Amino acid sequence: MNFEWTYDTQGINWDELSHLYKIAPLGDKPASNLKTVFSNSRYSCFVKSAEKLVAVGRVLADGVDCAYLCDVAVHPDFQGYGLGKQVINKLVDLSTGHKKIILYANPGKEGFYKKLGFKPMNTAMAIFENSEYALEIGILSEA
Repeated sequence: MNFEWTYDTQGINWDELSHLYKIAPLGDKPASNLKTVFSNSRYSCFVKSAEKLVAVGRVLADGVDCAYLCDVAVHPDFQGYGLGKQVINKLVDLSTGHKKIILYANPGKEGFYKKLGFKPMNTAMAIFENSEYALEIGILSEA
């Protein structure tokens, strides 16, 4: 299968990206919000197959200290081809030189990220806009 990789937001169909997040499933992310967050990210990765957006990811980074890898999604019809691993590896490569690369995994996906070199953090903490939902799905804990 042939895949086309791009690393900028030129020509991205934001409605198509919004749909990808919905079916991946990574939640309901409006197209306008995705355009904003990807445009403000230091690194972006988009993968297409026959003009169809099938995998994405991005990194927020400061250029020296911290890079935050986020919003990695793979279309359900294209899972099992190693695209998620390839997107993660490319974003990590792009983030070389940062002292730390951070991500948070959806519950149940921790093993996938461990295989790619990520280790659990003992002291990671977060404030979520919708903390009740984050608690419900297991991203946050009361501990």
